[in-house]
Amino acid sequence: MKPLSGKRKAYDRALRFLLYFCAILTCALLVFVIGYIFVNGLPHITWEFLSSETSYIKDTIGILPNILNTVYIVVVTLIFILPLGVGAAIYLNEYARNRRLVSAIEFATETLTGIPSIIFGLVGMLFFCQLLGLKASLLAGALTLVIMTLPTIVRTTQEALKTVPQSYREAALGLGAGKFRMIRTVVLPSSVDGIVTGCILSVGRIVGESAALLFTAGMGMALNDFFGSFDQFIHSSGASLTVALYVYAKERAEFDVAFAIAAILMLLTLVINLTAKLVGKKLKKR
Repeated sequence: MKPLSGKRKAYDRALRFLLYFCAILTCALLVFVIGYIFVNGLPHITWEFLSSETSYIKDTIGILPNILNTVYIVVVTLIFILPLGVGAAIYLNEYARNRRLVSAIEFATETLTGIPSIIFGLVGMLFFCQLLGLKASLLAGALTLVIMTLPTIVRTTQEALKTVPQSYREAALGLGAGKFRMIRTVVLPSSVDGIVTGCILSVGRIVGESAALLFTAGMGMALNDFFGSFDQFIHSSGASLTVALYVYAKERAEFDVAFAIAAILMLLTLVINLTAKLVGKKLKKR
């Protein structure tokens, strides 16, 4: 038995060493990537760079149109996706009685999350841009991102709703509350931390998406007038920050600008993740 015990100890030590080694290597790679982007990108970020647009006549490079396009896409996507995703999750978890249908929908949502984003871009181009006549526009890009992120919102909301104990529902119904009132006053407040965290993390995916927007939102660098005519509002085309990063790095070979945009995206990603954690902790304390 003693040799076997010695082998087990050696096996446990080897596995523990591999675990720590992989963890340290992963953290080191993350720190290296973030540090490399910040070292090469932060020196090129100026107020003029953030508050102006690219113009060959004025010989200026700015990403203000890209920032506004990104904000527009995020806002429009959330307007569509929050009621659809949260409502669908509430129906599947609280109202649906056909378990086969629920299982089929859950399987479909899990399958959709594994489809490459460029496939969504091609489908969005064919359906929204050509079939619906939206052309290459920010609205078409936002609607494409709705299809992409809807499964994530549905699944995260479902998991958050499942964490609410069944006794809470039974107690609310026993006190005379209706089904809708029970969901509104008991289930949703108890699961709001997971729902909000999932929505915030979905914003990070929206901000970081580029492949789908290349086919649907276009690559224009002009400053759009969203408060002009309705037709211009619907058909405004423009590049988000990630698409602008691709254009400057791949098409124009202006790597200083690309690193600056990458640093801004990295800062946005860190802020989004920290916000999700802080919101989750505050909501759990309540």
